[in-house]
Amino acid sequence: MLAQPTPGDIVSWLKPTLLGQVDDNLALLTHWLGALAIKLAPTGWEAAFARAPFVTMLALTLVATWYSVYALARHPAAQPVAFAFGGEAKPADYARALADGGLLALLACLGLAHRSHETTPFLMQLSFGAGLFFGLTHLGRKRWHGRLAIAASMLGLTLSGAPSMALMLGVGGAVISTAMPADPTHRRLSMLDLGLLALIGLLCITTAGALDLWRWRIAPHALLNVHDMAQLMAWFTWPAWPLAIWSLWRWRGQLSQIWLHPHLALPLWFVIVTFGTSWFTGISDRVLLVALPAIATLAAFALPTLKRSLSALIDWFTLLFFSICALTIWVVWVAMQTGFPAQPAANVKRLAPEFVPEFSATAFTLALLATLAWAGLVKWRTGAHRSAIWKSLVLPASGAVLCWLLLTTLWLPLLDYARSYAPFMKKVVDVTGPSPCYQYAGITKPQGAGLIYHAKVTLKPLEKPLPDCAWLIVDQQNLPLLSQRIESLGWTEQTRITRPTDRFENFVIFGPVPAPPTVPTSR
Repeated sequence: MLAQPTPGDIVSWLKPTLLGQVDDNLALLTHWLGALAIKLAPTGWEAAFARAPFVTMLALTLVATWYSVYALARHPAAQPVAFAFGGEAKPADYARALADGGLLALLACLGLAHRSHETTPFLMQLSFGAGLFFGLTHLGRKRWHGRLAIAASMLGLTLSGAPSMALMLGVGGAVISTAMPADPTHRRLSMLDLGLLALIGLLCITTAGALDLWRWRIAPHALLNVHDMAQLMAWFTWPAWPLAIWSLWRWRGQLSQIWLHPHLALPLWFVIVTFGTSWFTGISDRVLLVALPAIATLAAFALPTLKRSLSALIDWFTLLFFSICALTIWVVWVAMQTGFPAQPAANVKRLAPEFVPEFSATAFTLALLATLAWAGLVKWRTGAHRSAIWKSLVLPASGAVLCWLLLTTLWLPLLDYARSYAPFMKKVVDVTGPSPCYQYAGITKPQGAGLIYHAKVTLKPLEKPLPDCAWLIVDQQNLPLLSQRIESLGWTEQTRITRPTDRFENFVIFGPVPAPPTVPTSR
């Protein structure tokens, strides 16, 4: 029989802590899904299963973005002008082409490649933001699909640490959907729809209040930092943002009555809310993830208006940019394996002085196949083929995927060494030897998680030395504030350890003060 959960177990799930501190992001759902995946994992597969919810969320983001662009493109306000004698694309075919372009624009964004592999609450916020976007675009076409998507996404955003964003996006999107004119493919919202949206908003407010998820996150020091915000937006949303701006320019005649044109109003609302949230909370690139599906949507609606010369410029720039990036990755990898060219090998040695490169036949094969596929795609794109409006985004999307794949195959051992705490914790274990327990003081939550996972120890707060917990780990930055208390409890410094790839991150390791030698008494 299964044991009944105790009140302490329930509290630990509703208020997960690390080193006695709650998660700063207040993202309960992230911890719940990750912990549930680990509990369901077979022995030895815990790390892979822990990533499964995040991989699923990324896949749902891609699917939701495609269907959102498709629904918006089916609206009469987004359809191209019909030809006098017919021959224009059918609405469904036109919508599919734009949806393909929107998906390619999302895949091409550098921000998605940079952050999509992380197991963080912000990837879940991206997924639920895309789900909310999907729900709002389908509310007038497939009512129950839209209602369920909106309810699940707003509640998911709330439990992922973004209750304010959930309410702003949901309420604003509902207002836009209410103002949307009715037509054969989109019905007006009924009073039942509005009542359900109000109940969903109330549920999010109640849930956030009951679980204490509301926080004041405004960062006044960042409000005037326009340069950093513009720089972040420029690279994080590249190459979709130039197309999104071009789309707004070419569709500018509809901006004066934007509430009648949901293919502009909905994505623009998502972009404004997300950019505003990122700016007011401290210019965070992770928050900008939620804006990527909306920016990709605006970029998709620029495709029918691109001239052939501009499309060719995009192709050539993309070809040069991603080919140079791929070549750089290969050259550095060869330098790591052989020592030639000498300069890249010296740079790797300087940045990761204790790193030992390793060769993986599987990773090399995957990287080689991806590079050959890129070459074949370039040959196809430069050939004479039937024109399609999404062809301008094939190379940007494929180039971003290529570089991401090369980094996660050829450079994966180096990236793991540079970003992981495993080498750092190995140096700690080499000093202390196998130990079931460490005491800690003044360390960060990532450092604590690294000790628990890589050193396989239990952590206890600072107290006197114990027989089964005879080592104390202290972050050197916080040592001046703790030194007197540490000495008073009977600890003595043993050594200091520096993280191999970060000379500013150091541990001070303490052991118990040795007992004075006994002096034999004379008779």
